[in-house]
Amino acid sequence: MRIFCDNLPVLHLIASGVDASIKQKIDLQPWEASFQNARHAVDAPQVVIEAFGCNLPERYLAGLLAASQQPIILNLEYLTAESWITDFHGKPSPQAHGIPKYFFFPGFQDQTGGILIDPIPAPALTRSHEQPPEDLQATWSQLRPDAKRISVFCYPNAPLEQWLQDLGALGEPIDILLTDSHADRLKTHVTTEMPLPASLKVFSLPFVSQDHYDWLLSQCDLNIVRGEDSFVRAQLAGKPFIWHIYPQEDYAHEAKLEAFLALYLEEASKDLQKACRQAMHWEMPSNWFSQIQMWESHSQSWRQQLLKKQGDGGLAARLMGFVA
Repeated sequence: MRIFCDNLPVLHLIASGVDASIKQKIDLQPWEASFQNARHAVDAPQVVIEAFGCNLPERYLAGLLAASQQPIILNLEYLTAESWITDFHGKPSPQAHGIPKYFFFPGFQDQTGGILIDPIPAPALTRSHEQPPEDLQATWSQLRPDAKRISVFCYPNAPLEQWLQDLGALGEPIDILLTDSHADRLKTHVTTEMPLPASLKVFSLPFVSQDHYDWLLSQCDLNIVRGEDSFVRAQLAGKPFIWHIYPQEDYAHEAKLEAFLALYLEEASKDLQKACRQAMHWEMPSNWFSQIQMWESHSQSWRQQLLKKQGDGGLAARLMGFVA
């Protein structure tokens, strides 16, 4: 496997926890290297994955056209629960250059590309049996044993300060675990302008590997996540979560969020449906936090449904099956 990426420092950071034996099987290259590598027939791949329609460089395509055996190209699209993707997943997209290209849509339905379930996170342990990874031990030693835990990984436009103020007004002891960018932001605003209620304690998280992030999600009572990957991992953790979906100018994100909630809450009670929708739309915690225990039971049930539906191996296995 060869990966061309225009931001290798970030990619290396994300891959920091990957086993060395796996790293040896993956050739990480800067984006510009694709211009040269594709010109050599010996390097011509059998499959090219175009992530999120990144558009292959013209010189790279020229190299593919000159290869002795042309590959197939997959346009790996964004994850969505919208029903229309079942009509488009796996369909050909005719190209002027003649190399076969297909849409591949990750999704939650059976007729889609599935979700990333590999590796499957272990079920959450009780707090008395938890053993934090080494890079989280310093933070974990400071947490209060009687406090709920909320991890925060959202976009900058979230009303985080107001949200935390309202949460703290509930009077319940809660430890807030923030990624570094959020921690820096709160240090600037909260300490000088709006101190947090005494019931809340805020902790800054170090950057951790993907596996250790899975563990973190499993040990929190609520996880605020964003994008696609942490969104999926939060579901597999079997814990309540708020998906801070990426905002789009045409409000397409609202349709994506509603499509997911329709699936996610299909078997939930009316009270829980209302609470989840309020949480996902950043209504203040005082409106819905009382439902957190019921939400956890639902989250565990949803996790089991996901694992059952993705029993064929999910996105990676379906992608390989499609190629075959």
